[in-house]
Amino acid sequence: MAKEHSLDISAKISMQDFKDAINQVEREVSNRYDFKGTNYEVKYNEKGKTLTLLASSDNKLEALYDIVVAKLLKHSLSSKVLEEGKKEEASMGSVRMVYKIVDYIESKEAKKIVAEIKKLKRKVTAQIEGDAIRLKGKQLDDLQIVIKEIKSMEWDAPLVFENFR
Repeated sequence: MAKEHSLDISAKISMQDFKDAINQVEREVSNRYDFKGTNYEVKYNEKGKTLTLLASSDNKLEALYDIVVAKLLKHSLSSKVLEEGKKEEASMGSVRMVYKIVDYIESKEAKKIVAEIKKLKRKVTAQIEGDAIRLKGKQLDDLQIVIKEIKSMEWDAPLVFENFR
């Protein structure tokens, strides 16, 4: 009786964890001495899937970004969730950076992932289904080896391995 196992590779993130991380950033920055009396803003746009950071200087903007990344990592989210946009000048000498929230695998990258899985020559099938890649195989060991190899490679999207059955 051969049962087939499967799992999905996607870039979906837990939006609740993301919101919690951003709320923690707000709390931490409001209590930090180096941000007292300065102009800063952390704004999350849920519909546009963007995160806007505003600070009074480039150094403050970098510090703000570092705090955001630290909080994301604390919530088990990759720093690759944020795709950097262009830096803009804002009012009163402030600096603004708009980050796009990445929660999908681009089709080019999905094709590369599938090609890498095929190169491993394991008895698994990889199929692109929408914004996820479905892996199927009869042996759990084969799937686990594929997961390990894919995790060890560098990808643009924050890969999530889910629905392991």
